[in-house]
Order: sequence, then C-alpha cells, then structure tokens
Amino acid sequence: MVEDHGIDELVRQWTADRSQDAELTAASQLASEWLAESTFVTTPQAPGIPGQRGAAGSSRLFSVESVSPAYVAAMRNRLPGVPEDLLAAAANCWQLVGDIAEAEKWWDAGLSPLDQRALDYRAAGLSPADLARHLGPYTVLEHLRRGSSAAWCVARLRRQRRDGVG
Repeated sequence: MVEDHGIDELVRQWTADRSQDAELTAASQLASEWLAESTFVTTPQAPGIPGQRGAAGSSRLFSVESVSPAYVAAMRNRLPGVPEDLLAAAANCWQLVGDIAEAEKWWDAGLSPLDQRALDYRAAGLSPADLARHLGPYTVLEHLRRGSSAAWCVARLRRQRRDGVG
C-alpha cells in the first residue's frame, strides 16, 4: 500500500482555515449566548414520566395526594408482613390505573401486587384472563416469566383469535 503523507498536512491546513473562519466564530458565539439566555435547565432530572417523579421532578402531570386506604388494606390482606411504605407505593401505582377489583384479578392470575410489570402488561393490551391462555406449550404468564415481551404475547393472542385457534 502506498502511503500519502500529504493527506495529514491537508487535514491540518483545512482545520486551521476552518478554525479562523469569522462566520463560524460568530455563529458559535451567537449559539453560546442563546443557550445562556434560554430557560434550558442543565441539571439532571430524575428518569421517568414527570407525574411519576415525585418531588424530584420539575412538573407534575397529575398527583395523588394520598393513597386510598382500601388499596393498602387489600394489599395488606394479600401480603402480610410487607412494610407499609412499600404497600403504599404499590397501591399508589395501582390506584392511578384501575380499581381494586381489577388489581385483584391480576393478583389472582398470578402476579403479585408488588410486581409493577403487571402495569406494563396491562398497558400492552393483556388482561388477567389472557395470562392463563396457552401459546404453544406455555401459558402467556409462563412466556412472560421466561422473558417474552408483552407485545409479542399480545400479537400471538391476536393471531390465535384471528385464526380461530384459541
């Protein structure tokens, strides 16, 4: 292979020319001033949806002032011995998306009230009744526990319903 030492010199010259370009310098200065004046916050925010950030977030989409005692009592009946703060946190999540009866259906289908993946499964389109349905040799719940995505399970269930298999 033939080496061309002139390329390095050309790159150095191009870089020097570009760094002395008055237009680029002015554009960079304007961008810096604009960013300094903007309300852009450079402090890191807690990850998650703003309404789920709690006090760490800069804004809240919604708030739940207090957790319903009925939710906490229902969870306490299912999970005796779990600390109150953990029960309240889980109850708060369930309270935002549904009622106690629906949460109990998920629990009866095999998901703990502390397992927040149930909320993801619900959002993907699964119902508690779907968890016991078979997709091949495993139930939907077994597929989920083995690492299959909820979207994959929903797609397979829809295909079963469409084909009249399930």
